[in-house]
Amino acid sequence: MDKTLPLALATEAAQAALSACEQQRYRVSVAVVDRSGLVRILLRGDGAAPHTIDSSTHKAYTSASLRLSTQAATNMLASNPAAEGLRHVNDKMLILAGGLPIKADEEVVGGIGVGGAPGGDKDEICAQAGIDKIKERLK
Repeated sequence: MDKTLPLALATEAAQAALSACEQQRYRVSVAVVDRSGLVRILLRGDGAAPHTIDSSTHKAYTSASLRLSTQAATNMLASNPAAEGLRHVNDKMLILAGGLPIKADEEVVGGIGVGGAPGGDKDEICAQAGIDKIKERLK
């Protein structure tokens, strides 16, 4: 049986990521998707710009779909220009840092994306805080 990402854990991860960014005074949105890229939870923090809804959702989708961090995907494209077509697979792909796959053991069960911090590296730190909040309970 495939492992799943329960809504309760998706919600906890999103809230923890949002809180991590809010502590740094970053105004962000956080999205968590299931393994197929469908949104489980989307939070838009107070004062987050409208575009952060799309960026967080697309980063989460991309990390779940590619089964790797969006930063790793960015690095892969930089070193392998022949893979540039990945950016254009569909209108949901966003290859910018800030998206991470969520794994139960080694199986990808979803993705988390953060958009709106001043740099994708900071988005990714907040996304990791969300995963860290739930990782021991993923089964």
